[in-house]
Amino acid sequence: MKFTVSWLGDHLETDASVDEICDTLTDLGLEVEGVENPADTLGAFRICRVIEAGPHPDADRLRLCRVETWPQGPDGPTEEVQVVCGAPNARTGLVGVFAPVGTHVPGTGVDLKPGVIRGVESNGMLCSERELMLSDNHDGIIDLPEDAPLGERFIDYRGVNDPVIEIAITPNRPDALGVRGIARDLAARGLGRLKDAPAVSVASGGPSPINVSIDDDVLADGACPVFCGRMIRGVRNGPSPEWMQKRLRAIGLRPISALVDVTNFLTYDRNRPLHVFDVDKVQGDLRVHYAKGGERLVALDDKEYELGAGMMVISDDQGVESIAGIMGGAPTGCTEETVNVFVESAYWNPVAIAHAGRALKINSDARYRFERGIDPAFTPEGLDIATALILEICGGEASEVVCAGAVPDTDRAYRLDTDRVQSLVGMDIPADTQRQTLTALGFRLEGDMAHVPSWRPDVMGQADLVEEVARIASLTRLEGRPMPRVPGVPRPILTPLQRRESAARRAGAALGYNECVTYSFIDQPTAAMFGGGDFATMLENPISSDMSHMRPSLLPGLLQAAARNQARGFTDLALFEVGPVFEGGEPEDQRLQMSGLLVGHNSPREPHGGRRPVDIYDAKADAEAVLAELGAPAKVQIARGAEEWWHPGRHGVMRLGPKKVLAVFGELHPKVLNALDIKGPAVAFTIWPSEVPVPKAKGATRPALEMRDLQAVERDFAFVVDEGVEALGLVNAAAGANKALIEDVRVFDEFTGDKARTQMGEGKKSLAITVRLQPRDKTLTEADIEAVSAKIVEKVAKATGGTLRG
Repeated sequence: MKFTVSWLGDHLETDASVDEICDTLTDLGLEVEGVENPADTLGAFRICRVIEAGPHPDADRLRLCRVETWPQGPDGPTEEVQVVCGAPNARTGLVGVFAPVGTHVPGTGVDLKPGVIRGVESNGMLCSERELMLSDNHDGIIDLPEDAPLGERFIDYRGVNDPVIEIAITPNRPDALGVRGIARDLAARGLGRLKDAPAVSVASGGPSPINVSIDDDVLADGACPVFCGRMIRGVRNGPSPEWMQKRLRAIGLRPISALVDVTNFLTYDRNRPLHVFDVDKVQGDLRVHYAKGGERLVALDDKEYELGAGMMVISDDQGVESIAGIMGGAPTGCTEETVNVFVESAYWNPVAIAHAGRALKINSDARYRFERGIDPAFTPEGLDIATALILEICGGEASEVVCAGAVPDTDRAYRLDTDRVQSLVGMDIPADTQRQTLTALGFRLEGDMAHVPSWRPDVMGQADLVEEVARIASLTRLEGRPMPRVPGVPRPILTPLQRRESAARRAGAALGYNECVTYSFIDQPTAAMFGGGDFATMLENPISSDMSHMRPSLLPGLLQAAARNQARGFTDLALFEVGPVFEGGEPEDQRLQMSGLLVGHNSPREPHGGRRPVDIYDAKADAEAVLAELGAPAKVQIARGAEEWWHPGRHGVMRLGPKKVLAVFGELHPKVLNALDIKGPAVAFTIWPSEVPVPKAKGATRPALEMRDLQAVERDFAFVVDEGVEALGLVNAAAGANKALIEDVRVFDEFTGDKARTQMGEGKKSLAITVRLQPRDKTLTEADIEAVSAKIVEKVAKATGGTLRG
């Protein structure tokens, strides 16, 4: 929404500066997006006189001019400069507009510099209106009357020094789409006084030969409650007055003719879109109805539109003549030859206008206002104001008003509770001030009931009254205050799961991973790949086909993020995410999960060859580190048996017992990587924080550190076992031989292949382990060590069938 300061002055009596007006508008919620001050762009252009204009010595079409200028204004010293000019009307004695060296010429985008044209120096420029962006006229330089004040700024002489303010209008404030609505807000704030808008009366010259009607189905739907109009005979459709043209040009509208300019002026001045028909081109009466579909109309923008069924139109006996509330038709539009006109003023349902406008892709000022909701009660009065302007500018005689339907009743009232400003907003505003504010905004107060004005469709309850009072008082007056603490209510605390979520996030970042936040929705094929994608997790109204199901795992989002990064040349990635996953459609099917993904190599390239591809043990170490941060027990069982998206032979499931799964780590299945376009290697881990047992000791997350004074003892064992025996089973068996003494068991060698089969027999291999014994109360004797060793051999033999290698 654009308007000039002088235009605002038609409705607001104020001494405020432009800066004060702009600051107040933004504070009121009408955010100022920009201010165009002509003085900033045209202030350097001054009125000058051409002392002498002679032929250029080396160019027939150029004139060599001696120009008398007043750089410091009419009271300053004069200067004489030489200017080479190519305008055909350059002559001795011409009073024109001069731009000195260093001036930016907006019409050309050039900063003037001293120049030499065909061997002759030229300093400055004599300007045309197009070069000053005042019009499209470029036939010659500006030619002013001889009595024009020499040395005065041209914008002051021409009266184009009016700053233009542009504000952003939120959808809930259609009343601010008119200059009077803006003035009303400023007056309510106290920045001036809202001028009276006297009622306009128009003398009637008899009945209108054109009648209007609204079809019953349109009335029943409330799509067009009221349609008014009147005929004006004998108009002269010439140019509009200079004051109106200046205002329209200032806000970016091109003056067309008096009849059209009046409708454009009222659209911005009073937020009242109108349309004018050329009566001599209308056949019969005007009728508002729904289009059947397929009708075509050439609109005023000279484009042909095909109307869809259900769009509202205005027709006469020969067919559709206007797209209701959006744009009129060219066949009945006004021209310079127009003599008799019919002025239309109607109220159109915002939803109906929005649907039709979007379907037709027409963005007009009328549509912009009607789809936000204009003042329905102003419909007849807007017609009278437009009629009076046309009669004043174009002459003619107005008929009686014809009207179909009735102005809709928008009267509604809400109780004004002056205490709610404090409870809802936290501002101390006296009750009398609140009532004065609402009265200044046009509300009618009867006791404690506030009747909403017809131009405010956004006020729909008591809270909206509070908002208006607080907005006018200025929300900058809000002070931050702590909420009072009720005695006996404990301080808020985080649940154990919330603390674990935060701990998992910190641990992932500390391990060098980058955190991702991905959508909770993924496509069905990807969801099915990770155990989801069924009807229970399908969205009823998805954003797109790629977000049709709730995610069953965090890994799809991380893998898709990795694929996008790889496509852009980032091959070594460490990503993690903490968030909810969904195993079904019920609330209890939502679980918190953490997943980490490693792709590529463990470090950048370096000269010492320490770089290697990531592997399963990287994922295992990181999973163990996160579990330790979450307070998981130090010893967990690791087994196979993860879901099908993990590599069948290169993964591990971390358990506490047969059913409680804490985490899964390993390589991802090659088919998953291929499907998501990931270039391996890629390893990952997934942790379920809610499965980690809560420590029994309050506040404890892990056992206290226990220092050992007695020296540990390590013994190595090599067992011959079948090739299918897993090392984990052997390690677990050895560790269970004496849980009090055995602190750690690690595999340090595996002997397989042809040589192993030659020495140990077909289908055999050798696994060597180191067992660390840590005494607690006494130093171990050789007998103690031998006893434990024998127990280890017995346990391994029973669990794996292995024998001690000789």
